[in-house]
Amino acid sequence: MKKMYYLILTITGVVLLNSCAPVYKCGYSKPQKTPITWSKNMKTVVSERDKLCANLALKEKENAGLKNAITDLTGKNKELTEQYNSLANKNIDLEGKYKGLINESLSKTNQFNKALQAKSDELNNKELLLSEREKALKEMQLIIARQDSITKRLNSILRNALLGFNSDELSVEIKNGKVYVSMSDKLLFKSGSSAVEEKGKEALKLLGEVFDKNQDIDILVEGHTDNVPIKTSLYKDNWDLSVARATSIVRILTADYKIAPTRMTASGKGEYFPKSDNDTAEGRARNRRTEIILSPKLDEIMQLLKDQG
Repeated sequence: MKKMYYLILTITGVVLLNSCAPVYKCGYSKPQKTPITWSKNMKTVVSERDKLCANLALKEKENAGLKNAITDLTGKNKELTEQYNSLANKNIDLEGKYKGLINESLSKTNQFNKALQAKSDELNNKELLLSEREKALKEMQLIIARQDSITKRLNSILRNALLGFNSDELSVEIKNGKVYVSMSDKLLFKSGSSAVEEKGKEALKLLGEVFDKNQDIDILVEGHTDNVPIKTSLYKDNWDLSVARATSIVRILTADYKIAPTRMTASGKGEYFPKSDNDTAEGRARNRRTEIILSPKLDEIMQLLKDQG
């Protein structure tokens, strides 16, 4: 009987130790079929078991809380992972766009630099061209100033050489950078004739000497008439007569005074460039004239213009 009792007690202790169910001690109001007398060690073991059970319950509660927290964190992690993947994809797109913008920017920068270089080269070329033109302009101004000096000097020489002639026979003046020697019809020709009179030849001799000493001038001889019609066996009209008179003067200067033909031009203007009104005798007399127009050679200017062209 005792063996059975201890066996039951041992089983009960093992069960109690492995379970957190409440243990009813002796003296409780709940009736027990078989009173159990607790030893001091058993009480200690049960007490420790109760403490462990209490700790276990607390840990289980904490574990449940941790499980809930893990579930929440897992959900948040999933959400954050999805957001991360979405942002990563956007980042890839943005990197692609960024690289595209960088390449486009580099391309435009290169185009801009090329255009800027082209403009710079164009500006340099224009500045060089402008510098060359300014240089040419200064050279031309010097040439023109020298020609003006020649014209003034020639005007002075001719005036001094032709002092013996009256103003109604011969005049000298500067117009448009040229020297005009205007000789009247009565000094040079008889009416309707192109043969130069002796007094006219005296004037041409003086002119020929001046022309021979001044080789840097060109000579244009223009014949002019009034508007009174003329028609002879030699001349069909005033135009014919004006050409013949200019040619006669050119022939005298080239034949008698050795003026180079390449320096001279004969031109007949007829009645079409009058100096005065043809309605009066005085006006018609002024219109019947031969003008010798002297201009400094333009070879230097023409060459300069050619070089610039």
